[in-house]
Amino acid sequence: MQHHGFGPLSDVSALTLGGGGLGMLWGETTFGECVATVQAAVAAGITLLDLAPRYGDGKAEEVVGAAFAGQLPPGVRVTSKCNLGNMAPAEIEAAVRGSIAASLRRLQLSRLDMFFLHSNVVPDQAFIAARPSDAASRMTPYATFADHVRPLFETLVAEGLIGAWGLTGIGHPDTIIRLLGEEPRPAAVQCIANLLDSPGGLKFFDGPAKPRAVIAAARANGVGVMGIRAVQAGALTAAIDRPLPSGHPEVLDYTRAAGFRALCAELGENPAVLAHRYALSLDIDTLVLGVKNRRELAECVAAAAAGPLAPELIGRIDATVAAARP
Repeated sequence: MQHHGFGPLSDVSALTLGGGGLGMLWGETTFGECVATVQAAVAAGITLLDLAPRYGDGKAEEVVGAAFAGQLPPGVRVTSKCNLGNMAPAEIEAAVRGSIAASLRRLQLSRLDMFFLHSNVVPDQAFIAARPSDAASRMTPYATFADHVRPLFETLVAEGLIGAWGLTGIGHPDTIIRLLGEEPRPAAVQCIANLLDSPGGLKFFDGPAKPRAVIAAARANGVGVMGIRAVQAGALTAAIDRPLPSGHPEVLDYTRAAGFRALCAELGENPAVLAHRYALSLDIDTLVLGVKNRRELAECVAAAAAGPLAPELIGRIDATVAAARP
């Protein structure tokens, strides 16, 4: 498997095993199958595991803890995250340290290689006030981040509790781009990397998501890029693998991708595999997989082995979804 630089993690695999599937968020699986999937991923050459407490109420981290009993194989790195939402500044440090401590207990580790803010950074309190409460719970105002969260993250790096910090880059895109240009910069940013340019149900702002502009800003500022949601939570696969209401963002994206699936049928290609190869053709360092079992993992490893898509095929795929992009 190819390896790339990724911020201070100088050598990581082109694929990262994500925690959504391991946390049993993307359809049915079992704890034992998830443990076996983690072990198979590392055996296949994957060296980065991207986790969070929100992935199954800690289940994904427990899976990794069970897979290696606190003894990660050489070269394997682990990330985790913390969602702060619109928390009072006085509560932030205790919340972050508590979250890290709980993640480390589940992982059976003493240190995280990278730690991401899981909240969406947004312009200000007025932006949050205009959103429903469920969305607001995932939003951190820019001033809170700049004045309280970012300095704390720098302190945690200095203490050695985390190796580096990063941003989940699916918040307000102009705010994320602003942060990528400020000092101290994040070591890495997680960016939407799919052929629809869609965050799906994670979009809590008006206007386009601008993921490619976020990627370009990261590149311009020397920030590592971790691509996420290559199959847009199932919308870019042959069939969504869990029940969702008809108006759900992932269901709407599945409908928008009808032309893409038709092209896959014409080519005799698995849509999930082609979607992953498309994402790997973007300017990213590593791509997070949302797999929940060894079969899905094998498909993604095969996609990485097949390499990026030819420009002509990228053009054909783009033509099938151009009208569907925001």
